[in-house]
Amino acid sequence: MTIPAGFRLQASTGIHKGDRDYQQDQVALLQHSREAGCVLGIVADGMGGRSGGRKASDQVMLTAKQLFERFAPEHDDPGRFLHQLANESHMVIKLTAISAEEEPHSTVAAYLLLPSGEAHILHAGDSRVYVFRGENVLHRTRDHSYVQMLVDRGEITEEQANVHPKSNVLVGCLGTEDDPPATVHAMPGNLRAGDSLLACSDGVWHYFTPAEIGAIVAALTPREATEFLISKARQRARGGGDNLSVVLLRLEQLQPEPKKLVIPPIIKPLR
Repeated sequence: MTIPAGFRLQASTGIHKGDRDYQQDQVALLQHSREAGCVLGIVADGMGGRSGGRKASDQVMLTAKQLFERFAPEHDDPGRFLHQLANESHMVIKLTAISAEEEPHSTVAAYLLLPSGEAHILHAGDSRVYVFRGENVLHRTRDHSYVQMLVDRGEITEEQANVHPKSNVLVGCLGTEDDPPATVHAMPGNLRAGDSLLACSDGVWHYFTPAEIGAIVAALTPREATEFLISKARQRARGGGDNLSVVLLRLEQLQPEPKKLVIPPIIKPLR
């Protein structure tokens, strides 16, 4: 499998501790070692004290790297791979609880892009994946949170959920006693030029509407968009912000190289 002809991938990652004393988020953008155009973008937001949360998010990253190295895009099932990533991370995080001062947990938000242009998405907790076509939202993951349940039941709006006193209460994540509420989604059809995949922690998306994120992603390069999202989220948090992490990938059209003008040699007539 190869990337559709005429396209290229541009990407950027960003991470900042925000207004917290320590960093518990982790982020990675992994390119497959054997298959060009196969990419895994992943964000993990750890919870559980200074060491517990960082250990949890570290374990998500380590598990993702190990499994992705063994993943064979040409014949392995993408959905099964993402479920395995969530389940194995969940079990390893539970084992780290023995040496942590608080019970470690982590969210996960990940996207897997195959060389064919297929995109598959995983999330657990309230870290999110957005899929954009230009500035328009094609897909957004639904948080495993108390306020998302209220939104889904029609009891509050998305805007009210952001300012709800229980907006940070999760109903599931990795490392708990219960099985992780990992949701895997396959995007219908292949991605095309102008489409973007963005995974981020709640420290970022909490301060933007989906329309705002889409406009930023469409107007700027991935690196500029990542820097702007983190900077603006910190500004809007007014000193009370969480850790922030972003991994952004865009499929872009290759510009054809201009054709060189070839001037044929002048042939002198025979005398």
